[in-house]
Amino acid sequence: MFDIFNYIPAIFLVMLFIMFVASAVRVLPEYERGVLFRLGRLAGVRGPGLFFIIPGIDRLVRVTLRTVVMDVPPQDVITHDNVTVKVSAVIYFRVMEPQKAIVDVENYLYATSQLSQTTLRSVLGQVDLDELLANREKINKELQEILDRHTGPWGVKVANVEVKNIDLPQEMQRAIAKQAEAERERRAKVIHAEGELQASQKLAQAATVLATEPTSLQLRYLQTLTEIGTEKNSTIIFPVPIDLIKMFLERQEKA
Repeated sequence: MFDIFNYIPAIFLVMLFIMFVASAVRVLPEYERGVLFRLGRLAGVRGPGLFFIIPGIDRLVRVTLRTVVMDVPPQDVITHDNVTVKVSAVIYFRVMEPQKAIVDVENYLYATSQLSQTTLRSVLGQVDLDELLANREKINKELQEILDRHTGPWGVKVANVEVKNIDLPQEMQRAIAKQAEAERERRAKVIHAEGELQASQKLAQAATVLATEPTSLQLRYLQTLTEIGTEKNSTIIFPVPIDLIKMFLERQEKA
């Protein structure tokens, strides 16, 4: 007679073996690596793909190799010209050496976030507000170089840093708006003055030509009369220079 109780130890051993194998198998995707510790000692980096560990002896720490986008929360910054602003940024970084990212720093994500905040306040505190608003590319590059230099020993590569928002006080916004308006008025006056200068130069050239050719002045005078005559005016009083009819008077005297 079949007695299932006789097979309980065998079934238990089979289930225990299956659980052991299942806990020993690890599969990592292409964008992840596993830092393996065996009895507390570093045993190397595993992955991607299928590999085995010894349960209870080995400990695997997963590390992603994809680019991480991290927001730097708004920081109160006092610029070099003593203006208080709130500045936020975003940084792009990725782990290049998983072993260093786990062994050399306790939490590389938290460490990178704190370093980015302190670096942002330090760098922006050395520039004026006008430079901060006008030279963002230069500041972004400087921030990226400083962060990358400090995160390099952790196996982290900072690819890019972007200053995202700059919140100015209301009084400073009004002052900047007035400055921009004054700048536009200055440009308009300069352009108007340049136009007047060019017009005066052309008038001087025209006067020189008319002075050398008196007949041309008379033609210009007649043209002005024609233009006035086309307007719907009831009465036109227009002085006629004596030079215009002088030639006719001379011909009459000769006759």
